[in-house]
Amino acid sequence: MGWLFEELGYRVAGEWDHGGSWQGAGEYLVLEAGPDVAGPHTRRNAGLNHLAFQAGTPSNVEAITAAALDHGWMLMFGDKHPFAGGPGHHAAYLENADGFEVELVADVE
Repeated sequence: MGWLFEELGYRVAGEWDHGGSWQGAGEYLVLEAGPDVAGPHTRRNAGLNHLAFQAGTPSNVEAITAAALDHGWMLMFGDKHPFAGGPGHHAAYLENADGFEVELVADVE
């Protein structure tokens, strides 16, 4: 997932055996899975459903989406893309092989 964070303007702040952190413009993200984690991530259970990011222009959202597909991510709600979030909400909903969902939202024009 690190490549995606870097596409969105984050930089690697730290890496360790079971995770890493990425620094943004004031916020940071930490993802880790230690030895006490049991079973796969399921976004529909209690806990994290998805992360949403402002991803620039609609064309930038589409470029990152294409790169995500090349990295093995799946486009969710493909029949409604890019307006699965409703009219006027240009976004891509992506899921990786581990079941994590990311929403890339285009800036309002």
